[in-house]
Amino acid sequence: MRVVPVILSGGSGTRLWPLSRASKPKQFLRFGTARSLFQDTVLRCRAPLFDRRPIVVGAHDHRFLLAEDLQRIATDADILLEPVARNSCAAIAAGCLHALRRSPDAMVLALAADHHIPDAAAFAAAVETALPEAAAGRLVTFGIRPDRPATCYGYILPGERLETAHAVRRFVEKPAAGQAARHVAEGCLWNSGNFLFSAAAFLAELERLAPEVCAAVSQAHDRATVDLDFLRLDAAAFSASPAIAVDHAVMEKTDRAAVLAVDYAWSDVGSWDEVAAMLPRDACGNATAGATVIVDGKDNVVHSADRLTALSGVSGMVVVSTRDSLLVVPKSRAQAVKGLVARLRAEGRGEAVETLQTFRPWGNYERLDIGEGYQVKRIVVTPGGALSLQKHRRRAEHWVVVRGQAQATIDDETRTLLPGQSLHVPRGAIHRLANRGSEPLILIEVQTGDYLGEDDIVRLEDIYNQTTEDGADQ
Repeated sequence: MRVVPVILSGGSGTRLWPLSRASKPKQFLRFGTARSLFQDTVLRCRAPLFDRRPIVVGAHDHRFLLAEDLQRIATDADILLEPVARNSCAAIAAGCLHALRRSPDAMVLALAADHHIPDAAAFAAAVETALPEAAAGRLVTFGIRPDRPATCYGYILPGERLETAHAVRRFVEKPAAGQAARHVAEGCLWNSGNFLFSAAAFLAELERLAPEVCAAVSQAHDRATVDLDFLRLDAAAFSASPAIAVDHAVMEKTDRAAVLAVDYAWSDVGSWDEVAAMLPRDACGNATAGATVIVDGKDNVVHSADRLTALSGVSGMVVVSTRDSLLVVPKSRAQAVKGLVARLRAEGRGEAVETLQTFRPWGNYERLDIGEGYQVKRIVVTPGGALSLQKHRRRAEHWVVVRGQAQATIDDETRTLLPGQSLHVPRGAIHRLANRGSEPLILIEVQTGDYLGEDDIVRLEDIYNQTTEDGADQ
């Protein structure tokens, strides 16, 4: 009996701002490692126990990030796209419905894409231990034995002993500090938010306990359409589902809930002080990533993505530096970053949600500079990738190849550009950029004009079937 991983990747990632943002949330980030949290989650399910083709449920806006991360670890997956966010219950329901298409007795392991579990062998062993309970119709969650009275996690109180796990006596919301200590003392476990069950058993309970979710998601899956490598859930039907977490909709109400206590290291990477546990530390307890220098400081968390960040005489702080934003907050207030992002959103600050780098099916582009009448981008086109055949109404462009070979089409002429060569694209000219080589194409694009927005485009042909709203440079 193989277990189908259903990986939930719809989070928006506000608590690890400014590195994590809505356009590139934490599951796609690398915290001192070679792979993203999402990639590690996928690779964690490589034991023989698991189906080698996971089901990924993610946001429309993150579809190219998902596809690129999977390609980099040579993994095929069924990618289901949520047209709107409806929390974890609807996402799990969609994954279960899709798993049932493969097999009527499909076993599903629902996993958050952004958790850190370094011991993949212990994780697989725990799933195998929980299988008999799930096969018997139980909805199994994995409870982490706490090493401290944390206030950032929910808790589960185990009840009567089952074959390999315990029935759930009750779920507890995130507690205050004093209450958290009492929960630990009475034997409560941290609620990991990861689940194992048969797809049919979960959907039966969903239909009984949250029929509105079940009906809406079933209809959305039935009406789903294929778009390139993605399966798009029907927007109208999916939007009709209530936005509710699976704990509130099902797990807290069902009499089938079971919990398996596990000892492996686990974190939901929910704040910068938790990121610190994943980073190397110096003799003074400073956890750092990137180019950092700390003099006469201790117990800091410093993440410097693009430039040197130096601290002197500073202790107990979180400092996160990106090209367009800088966060400085005491470690004791690391959980308050979510509220800060809400403030930035309310003020209409683009830095709250957008990164400087944007991913497309052909590669990505990154804004390097912008000013009155001009914008500079770094464009990367993967081998075989091609931007749409297009023209611009209000801007001209100038391309300079840095690496690789560009196939550039301007009106009726197509030519090859090598490193160091450049080409001017007049306003209104029909043009296309493609990479027909075997290595990534990197070029610098300088845009000039009275309007430089991504919607300044007339698209004439696009091999990726994208819409204008996805942006002009595709």
